[in-house]
Amino acid sequence: QVQLVESGGGLVQAGGSLRLSCAASGRTFSRAEMRWFRQAPGKQRELVASITSDERTNYADSVKGRFTLSRDNAKNTVYLQMNSLKPEDTAVYSCNAAYSGLHYWGNGTLVTVSS
Repeated sequence: QVQLVESGGGLVQAGGSLRLSCAASGRTFSRAEMRWFRQAPGKQRELVASITSDERTNYADSVKGRFTLSRDNAKNTVYLQMNSLKPEDTAVYSCNAAYSGLHYWGNGTLVTVSS
């Protein structure tokens, strides 16, 4: 069983930065692919970024060059550094862990970017 707890969301002005954290329980964290999804009001959930166990990253086109995903296996935590935030980045951001065919989700953290 893996439990995920997100933190770091909040209200920020356009052009600002936030760093989201996702802390995971369990000994399988280092072998899990970790992902951040987001869902804006009235829109479908979208994959924002992912990082494999060997730290290969992938980003949605909408966040490339602005967001950076990293992981610290010693702390069982992934970090999503979000810079140059835009109002369209406003959403609930949720952390996902994928391991051995199973998926685990956190409860999400709200990011609001004001114009």
